[in-house]
Amino acid sequence: MIPTKSPKEIQKMRDSCAIVAKAFKELEKHIKIGISTKELDAIAESFILSCGAKPSFKGYRGFPASSCISVNDVVIHGIPNAGRILKDGDIVSIDLGALKDDFHGDAARTFAVGNISKEAARLIDVTKECFFEGLRQARAGRRVGDISNAVQIHAERFGFSVVRNYTGHGIGRKLHEDPSIPNYGATGTGAILKAGYCLAIEPMINQGDFKTTLDADKWTVRTADGSLSAHYENTVLITHTDPEILTILQ
Repeated sequence: MIPTKSPKEIQKMRDSCAIVAKAFKELEKHIKIGISTKELDAIAESFILSCGAKPSFKGYRGFPASSCISVNDVVIHGIPNAGRILKDGDIVSIDLGALKDDFHGDAARTFAVGNISKEAARLIDVTKECFFEGLRQARAGRRVGDISNAVQIHAERFGFSVVRNYTGHGIGRKLHEDPSIPNYGATGTGAILKAGYCLAIEPMINQGDFKTTLDADKWTVRTADGSLSAHYENTVLITHTDPEILTILQ
């Protein structure tokens, strides 16, 4: 069952999501050559706590950190590590959430570290564009598959592939709620969208093949062919008119 949020619950979602958006603004100041992913995680955690919220990810299903920090060929769920130092030319995806007043906000961004290749920059740009192509379909009366198809078509237009075994999701009192939101699929399929739904729409786009592998830590997901991967996510509210992005500061 897909939960519909009341006006009071939506305001709580807005509050949690605003903390996530502000956390990214803080992190942007620190993403540079020479910083470790562990240091970035500590910055994110400290900021979220300073806002009177809790990091959604810390301890979730046993995850050991406050944010997922995924570098280069790591698609998602990278565990922050003091030994993983960002280098010139890296791309780094950061996924984080905040829990306040029983409601979660969730978003992800991919950042350039120093001077990156033109192809890496294009991957980051297209991944973000995929989100906004999907967002255009996130309207009451349309279906989840309409979002999925829009993401897939845009990514493949540029020769990239969409990750298939990890998806976006509903969000609210739980970090992951129904429905699942794949980044590929056919129009006219899946659940019908209704005003009051909150969705975490999150294209995960690979430079090469869509296949992935899982590290021995049971968290770190990588591209099977070692190609770069980028991630862009926002929490979105379905309304009676245009969708509202909750994790971007207005």
